[in-house]
Amino acid sequence: MSIEGKAKEAAGFVKEELNEHGKSPESQKKAEEGRALRNEGRVEDGKSPKTTEPGTGAK
Repeated sequence: MSIEGKAKEAAGFVKEELNEHGKSPESQKKAEEGRALRNEGRVEDGKSPKTTEPGTGAK
C-alpha cells in the first residue's frame, strides 16, 4: 500500500462526498472526478475500484 495511493483515495473520497448531492451538472461532474481519483488510488493499492454511481450510498 502506497502513501500516494492512500492520499488519492482520501482526496477523491472528500471531493466525491462534498459534491454528490448537488443538483447542478457542475456538482455531478466534480463528484465523478472525485470518484475517478478515489478509484485511481484504490487500484494503486491493489483494491478493486468502486463501480456504483457517486451519491448512491452503495458500498
